[in-house]
Amino acid sequence: MTRIGVLALQGDFAEHIGIFQRLGITAREVRRPQELADLDGLVIPGGESTTIARLISEFALLEPLQERAQNGFPIWGTCAGMIVLAQRASELGWPTLGGLAIAVRRNAFGRQVDSFEADLAVPALGQQPFHAVFIRAPIVEEVDDGVEVLAKLENGKAVAVRQANVLATAFHPELTEDNRFHRYFIDMVRGHNDEQA
Repeated sequence: MTRIGVLALQGDFAEHIGIFQRLGITAREVRRPQELADLDGLVIPGGESTTIARLISEFALLEPLQERAQNGFPIWGTCAGMIVLAQRASELGWPTLGGLAIAVRRNAFGRQVDSFEADLAVPALGQQPFHAVFIRAPIVEEVDDGVEVLAKLENGKAVAVRQANVLATAFHPELTEDNRFHRYFIDMVRGHNDEQA
């Protein structure tokens, strides 16, 4: 049985849990280090990146999450989650998990009123474009070796990346009816489990 946790310190964690449950996956909220123990994967949801990063430190989750992010444990960050996972995040003011060898810029498109939607080509998900919702989204400014770019905007900026078992999207797949990114992450988690077996 696949068990996926969703970091529930702040942000839209309930939406992720709902999608996983509809896909038949056991999903639960995570707020404390001991709740990581029997998980197969973890999602860090969208929200306010400074708040999430601060609460990760205050809830004693920084070291266990850094260890997992840097040692092959499947983690997916959406929007603020991408910022928290990046090795380099502009103007964050709190330590990140460092699981993704990328540099990100926070609120790259402006304020809430500058949110937008775009149809993205995501070959890893098939031929049908993915309708992505960007809300105060970050942008990937640098991608180091070993990071695969899964999707770009028309201007060439990366908005979905993967490095080994760490996945990140600058947008919010949990706010759409398209569950392909959730299924993609489930496949990542199951592939990792098979390797560990």
